[in-house]
Amino acid sequence: MASPVGKSVRKMDSGFGKARPLPGSFRVAAIQMASGPQVSSNLAEAERLLRMAADQGASLVGLPEYFPIMGLQEGDKVKVAEPFGKGPIQEFLARMARRFGLWIVGGSIPLKSNDPQKIWNSTLVIDREGHCVARYDKIHLFSFQRGNERYEESRSIVPGSEVVTLDSPFGRIGLSICYDLRFPELYRAMGEVDLIFVPSAFTETTGRAHWETLVRARAIENLAYVVAPAQGGYHMNGRETHGASMIVDPWGIVLDQLPRGSGVVIAGVNPIHQTELRASLPALSHRTLGLPDPKKTRTGKLA
Repeated sequence: MASPVGKSVRKMDSGFGKARPLPGSFRVAAIQMASGPQVSSNLAEAERLLRMAADQGASLVGLPEYFPIMGLQEGDKVKVAEPFGKGPIQEFLARMARRFGLWIVGGSIPLKSNDPQKIWNSTLVIDREGHCVARYDKIHLFSFQRGNERYEESRSIVPGSEVVTLDSPFGRIGLSICYDLRFPELYRAMGEVDLIFVPSAFTETTGRAHWETLVRARAIENLAYVVAPAQGGYHMNGRETHGASMIVDPWGIVLDQLPRGSGVVIAGVNPIHQTELRASLPALSHRTLGLPDPKKTRTGKLA
């Protein structure tokens, strides 16, 4: 079913070092935020950063997980959850896409589920005309306990069950969220994708230990660009997120990174570079175990 938010559904250098722009390249951006409990304030900050990304020439932009709200209490995100296809957060994404002429991978937003006490933690992809062309519900739910730190996402989130990819003007995109990053089988199930998005809100504890290693690993093993927009800083609920939003090329090179605070990381993507790497190291065609089942992978078309 098409989302009523919109009107309808509708590769770097020849060496293995620093990339150089080639004909056909485009720019992709990852936005970093330190969101708070007020949706309106977070949307205003997201608009400022989307404008900044567009002014720097980005045509495809990713927002971080929970960009519209990092509540004071776990239930705050449930209170502002929207039905799919309707609501101020989704209308904001459509409006920003049209205003700035961007494709937006909408980080994650809380969507209403069948359980009134729980949400779907969902990524929506909006094309430049404001149409919602894909939805992904986070599959793997974070659980962590160490000292005074404790997280249990299953208390307020319903897990998704479908792998989601979509074809776009930028190539084939695979969608994932935060904790998914620790499960390489998810990315294998996507098949061959050109770009992987991982909007995240890694804790400072786990992010300091593992974030960059995991992001670069997913890029290397899938010979894909990985765009990882993140929450980064101190939040009003007392939580500290790691930040380090980054864009990584298919050879595992970090093209741009922001340690902390609000801002934009941006890089050129070149399909020619990616094609050359895959031809030089055809690891994807050498796979023999765990090949994806097309029946279990949903493409991003909503109609």
